[in-house]
Amino acid sequence: MFRLLCLTACLAGTAAAESPKIQALIFSGRNNHEWRLTTAHLRNLLSATGRFEVRVDEAPAGCTATTLAGFDLLVLDYNGPRWGPGCEQAVETFVRGGKGLVVIHAASYAFGGLEILGEGHVRTGQREPAWAEYARMVGGSWVEGPAKTGHGRRHLFQVRTVDQDHPIMQGLPAGSDQNDELYHRLAMRPEAHVLAVAFDATEIEGTGKDEPILWTVEYGRGRVFHTTLGHDVEAMSSPGFGATLGRGAEWAATGRVETPPPPERKISVLLVTGGHDYESSFYTLFQNQPDLRWDHGLDRASAEAFGRDMAGKYDVLVLYDLAQNITEEEKRNLMAFVASGGGIVALHHTLGSFQGWEGYQELIGGKYFLKAEGDHPASTFQHDVWINVQVADPEHPVTRGITPFRIYDEVYNKFWVSPKAKVLLTTHHPNSGRAIAWISPQEKARVVYIQLGHSGQAYSHPSFQQLLRQAIRWAARR
Repeated sequence: MFRLLCLTACLAGTAAAESPKIQALIFSGRNNHEWRLTTAHLRNLLSATGRFEVRVDEAPAGCTATTLAGFDLLVLDYNGPRWGPGCEQAVETFVRGGKGLVVIHAASYAFGGLEILGEGHVRTGQREPAWAEYARMVGGSWVEGPAKTGHGRRHLFQVRTVDQDHPIMQGLPAGSDQNDELYHRLAMRPEAHVLAVAFDATEIEGTGKDEPILWTVEYGRGRVFHTTLGHDVEAMSSPGFGATLGRGAEWAATGRVETPPPPERKISVLLVTGGHDYESSFYTLFQNQPDLRWDHGLDRASAEAFGRDMAGKYDVLVLYDLAQNITEEEKRNLMAFVASGGGIVALHHTLGSFQGWEGYQELIGGKYFLKAEGDHPASTFQHDVWINVQVADPEHPVTRGITPFRIYDEVYNKFWVSPKAKVLLTTHHPNSGRAIAWISPQEKARVVYIQLGHSGQAYSHPSFQQLLRQAIRWAARR
């Protein structure tokens, strides 16, 4: 009898622990984007979480309350003509009554009285009256003015969380990279609660300010999760999109998120050395770091380093070498790595690499002159001196939390720093240049140079260790 009671209790506990799958319905069938591909991908993403059972309706205009009766969640991968009063009323009632709605990318354009777009962004010349209640449900919509909604060129940008305490965002990284369209000047409703934003840079035809990317809306007793991301399958394949979609959909359907956040992927680092002596204790800076996975390239001009395509394999290059020989193919590999979103942390003597390649100096934002060039004298150095370091920008992620410190290291002087570089650390040492750490002036690159790091006494300094860790994470867009 005791065994029977235990078995019954255990089975009941297991059943309670395994929540029933959320029944989700995707409305699709018309979009100015490649809906046949994106809808299938959305279905796969949701199904892969194990929390959803997903169906697709490619002709939503015929929907009724009966159509929606068996579902907990409606996902909109749709941008086309209106659905008619009956279907639209059924959707309003569905959400207002306590169910969930997820709005994907171009669905924010739909039903706003704008010109209806055909597949491939073909202009149809057709317009319909706006569905006013839809704008209230979705929280943010495209408009024609006075500030016209749109987007700049597709590019890689960082999505930054502004409400880490919301159930959707809890446990997720504070920032994630997205190669996508960045919508700007959306007409936002006061009911919208913004979860994440991205800076819309003017150089890609943006507004020069933060734009909302993810938000929620409480609509009656129901919940809405809206993401402006998801232009195509490539954009939907980013880790950030997948994580927020699954958690946003679960929250919209149930009001809570039971799915644990995905473990943060380790930062993949290629450490490049060679051409200059250094102490073996340098490697201790990278050992036993739980968030790093690193390989070692012995010289950037060898096949171990830049002689291969690094884009997609590494997040960050840590350059601690002094090299002069580099082939055109290796140059292309380096620049392709940076263009793909890869980051660089350049340390100490690497400032003297590639004396004849101006592109490298522009990328790093500085140059140590091994010999005089024209009117510029040769740079100088001094070993084993005490350096008082000041923090020029205490708010930057690389230097945040670091206070002025004193370190036994090597100083450089008479080197060149780009006037467009963002200086992070300075010193007043009489035999040193003033700037000793800076951010590259290359606007689309994540490149930081740190002059410190000559020997084991520098490696072991807590402030240098913190500086390097934070530089790697910033370069990796973490």
